[in-house]
Amino acid sequence: MADIISIPRPALHQEVATRLRQRIVEGLIAPGSKLNERELAEQLNVSRTPLREAIRALAAEGLVELLPNRGAVATQLSAQDVADTFEVIAGLEGQSGELAAQRITDTELAEIRALHYEMLAAFTRRDLSTYYRLNAQIHTRINAAARNPVLTRTWATVNARLQALRFRSNFDEAKWQRAVDEHERMVALLAARDGDGLRRLLVQHLEHKRDAVLELMKSGSTAVGARA
Repeated sequence: MADIISIPRPALHQEVATRLRQRIVEGLIAPGSKLNERELAEQLNVSRTPLREAIRALAAEGLVELLPNRGAVATQLSAQDVADTFEVIAGLEGQSGELAAQRITDTELAEIRALHYEMLAAFTRRDLSTYYRLNAQIHTRINAAARNPVLTRTWATVNARLQALRFRSNFDEAKWQRAVDEHERMVALLAARDGDGLRRLLVQHLEHKRDAVLELMKSGSTAVGARA
């Protein structure tokens, strides 16, 4: 369990949302579980007001559902929800990659390459939490380099629902290694300004993640679990 940390007053609910998001993404709050406000307020050392604001923010992202008579629960996707959502995000990421390869600056490429090397170091340590944070930043930077605000907003909305699932897609060592190899190729294709190649790779990358998540759900070896 994470240490109890006193959070500064400025932008308090944003900070609480960040900590709650991490708990949900990393499975410390399992899909379908009710968010216990009293326990969370004690763990985060905050009052319930900023906590409730944070919960509403995560509900807007799709990580939390606000249910009548149940309160807030961590979102639980069915197998069909997963397949449908990954189908959409694969197309969005493919388009982002194609545009980014055409529009990315040398500075942006250097920043992505630096994040990639940090991510490789986290993989070597098998530090999944840090790896995922850096991985997410790389995908966000690629999307931003596409320079299409409508695409960016749409991608961010859909991707928010999948954060926990993308994290869990690396639970299998072989699949995690494959994802790392794919990221190596992403950086190379960006550097080569190969938009078509990067689009195809990103679609494949997301399809692999979808398959990994669906396999985990089918085996019951993760808390992603489908609804009845």
